[in-house]
Amino acid sequence: MTGTHSDLDRTSTGELVGRLSEQMSQLVRGEMRLAQAELQAKGKRLGLGVGMAGAAAVLTWFAVAALIGAGIATLALVLPVWASALIAAALLLVVAGALGLVARSQATEASPVIPEQAIAGTQRDIETIKKGVHR
Repeated sequence: MTGTHSDLDRTSTGELVGRLSEQMSQLVRGEMRLAQAELQAKGKRLGLGVGMAGAAAVLTWFAVAALIGAGIATLALVLPVWASALIAAALLLVVAGALGLVARSQATEASPVIPEQAIAGTQRDIETIKKGVHR
């Protein structure tokens, strides 16, 4: 072709590769900034959600305490207050003891905290490989 060439026609391959590298670098940096901004926004939402869940847990705790008080007050209509409180305390201790026993049972079943099946499977794989190598 004769006549004037466009800038692209006059640009060497090395310059084009350099431009491509620079543009890719800018693109990656832009995507990283976008990802960082997105993670910050999600982190703020997560923090807010966790805070609200904590507040809900505290309010639930107080509601349970109020229900226990209401149960004691109801029993106090037919029994002395001290007897009502004693019955409520005994009931709560029985429930707590049962939960404690179940928790201990679950913890005992979970120990030792090592992946026994995975280790056994790996040992079988090693033995199979050893047998294959000896053949």
